[in-house]
Amino acid sequence: MQFSERRNITRWIIIATSFVIVLLILWNTYSFFQIFKKEERIKVKNWAIAQKKINSVDLNVDLELPLEIIKNPGIPIIKTENDSIIDMVNVDEQTKKDKIKLSVLLKQLKSQNEPIIMLISKGKIHYLYYGDSTLLNKLKYYPLALLLIIFLFGALVYNFYKSTKMSTQNKLWAGMAKETAHQIGTPLSSLIGWLEIMKADNFDESIVSEIEKDINRLQTITDRFSKIGSEPISEPKDIIEETQNSFDYLKSRFSNQVEFSFSAPNKPIMVSLNPALHSWTIENLMKNAIDAMKGRGSLKISIEKEGEQIKINVSDSGKGIPKNQFKRIFEPGFTSKKRGWGLGLSLTKRIVEEYHRGKIKVLQSEIGKGTTMQILYKKAK
Repeated sequence: MQFSERRNITRWIIIATSFVIVLLILWNTYSFFQIFKKEERIKVKNWAIAQKKINSVDLNVDLELPLEIIKNPGIPIIKTENDSIIDMVNVDEQTKKDKIKLSVLLKQLKSQNEPIIMLISKGKIHYLYYGDSTLLNKLKYYPLALLLIIFLFGALVYNFYKSTKMSTQNKLWAGMAKETAHQIGTPLSSLIGWLEIMKADNFDESIVSEIEKDINRLQTITDRFSKIGSEPISEPKDIIEETQNSFDYLKSRFSNQVEFSFSAPNKPIMVSLNPALHSWTIENLMKNAIDAMKGRGSLKISIEKEGEQIKINVSDSGKGIPKNQFKRIFEPGFTSKKRGWGLGLSLTKRIVEEYHRGKIKVLQSEIGKGTTMQILYKKAK
């Protein structure tokens, strides 16, 4: 058995044991509650016997014990005869003077416990209605507090387990990304050497230029992967120029069946961003849009400035997204394609919101007509 598996089993044993302990405490508390409840009923019965003994007024009988029992039962008691209150014990003075409050208290006592019947004489019966003592009332809410503790404990355990799992996954993905960047670096260095040989041999300049663009793109991709797992450096850049560079590169490499258009203000707009990661964002959105159109349709990128806010809209004429999936499309693993890992938009969201402190959302979408994705950034100060 692997170490990680043993660690997971140990973790679940600890969690299960903790829940069993808390459940045992709950069961034990309930048992104590029932014991105290029975004891309080015995106290009230003793109080009734003591009351009856005193009422018999037999001077030859020692009244010390009955009087002591009557003095401190510690429980609110109301004695009635023919639904009329004739006596009460451990009831505060304000309630005694207020008939409405007294009536409410009597209803509460009736709902809490079964009355104790005192047979005074033939045809004369008194009913003792009693409530729970202060101790019992405190104990009554103790299980609720424990349930709340269980809930908070469960939430804490779940959060700990989820964060640990996510941390492990993030480390794995970061390691894989850095290794990929390292592996690409070796053939890329060789390609750069071959490119220099082609230039020296006076190859067709247009071909050499396009190959050079592709090599630069590979260097950018390598740079992107090497940045995963580390804090990227952001700097003020013209968002229009950076976006258009990525737009132009992809435009020249897709079919003429896609109609591309780009619109933006004439003046530069400075935004604090990492060029390599921003380029990744635009590429992901453009590729998703082209996939949604199945390689045929219109794709438009527009940049707008409203005060300090910069809006980048990526619109397509593709199949559209159902409203109930507007948020789900950014979840890792979610994809509507037959092939794909479902990581593109998840990664895009992370780049925009975590690294560039922006926001990304589905601005609008209509089934069969297309989708507009929107990125919001703040202007660099």
